[in-house]
Amino acid sequence: QVQLVESGGGLVQPGGSLRLSCAASGFTFSRYIMTWYRQAPGKERELVATISTTGGNTNTADSVKGRFTISRDNVKNTVYLQMNSLKHEDTAVYYCNAAHEVLEGVKYWGQGTQVTVSS
Repeated sequence: QVQLVESGGGLVQPGGSLRLSCAASGFTFSRYIMTWYRQAPGKERELVATISTTGGNTNTADSVKGRFTISRDNVKNTVYLQMNSLKHEDTAVYYCNAAHEVLEGVKYWGQGTQVTVSS
């Protein structure tokens, strides 16, 4: 069955780094645009970064630009989010999302991983 399993979250001090991973199975990973979202307590879910099927194109939200980098490995069926220079406001549950490159509406979500930035 389809699975997206996030890992790598945790507690980190301001200025620190974390790398999130999202391992995919049960579908043709290379045909899906991958996106990281996050949701902080009391706030709406927001897009963090997205990457094309080949990895050749990426986009990141202004709030994380220059600090976060999205990448993917189509052999390992995994998407990553490297997060550097973390700030308190990066605290959220981070979710990965897979959206088919052609078939609109075919999307999958992971269960989320908690990232807490605190001293």
